[in-house]
Amino acid sequence: MLQPIIHYSLHFVFIAWFAHQFKRQEFGWFKVYLILLSSMLIDIDHLWATPIFDPNRCSVGFHTFHSEISIALYILVFLFSKEYWLKLLTFGLIFHIITDEIDCLMSTYF
Repeated sequence: MLQPIIHYSLHFVFIAWFAHQFKRQEFGWFKVYLILLSSMLIDIDHLWATPIFDPNRCSVGFHTFHSEISIALYILVFLFSKEYWLKLLTFGLIFHIITDEIDCLMSTYF
């Protein structure tokens, strides 16, 4: 019962806090929130899995955009990009993966 609340709070509520922390003159908190929220689009890779949703399956390492290669790419782009919006997007992707990994750990140990 607590696991989905934690999972979706991290995906949707906690990034609002990040948005307030990362806002800039040209990027208000809501624009930053939308960029971070757009990182949820990586879950489109769930659509080509069978079954689409399996509560006992860990997304990290299974789905295409949750693979180790994809994660490495997100980290590299975050570290070397000069564009602020791209840093925000890749930060959102990395945080998305961390959130999904927390969910995997909770499924395994609780």
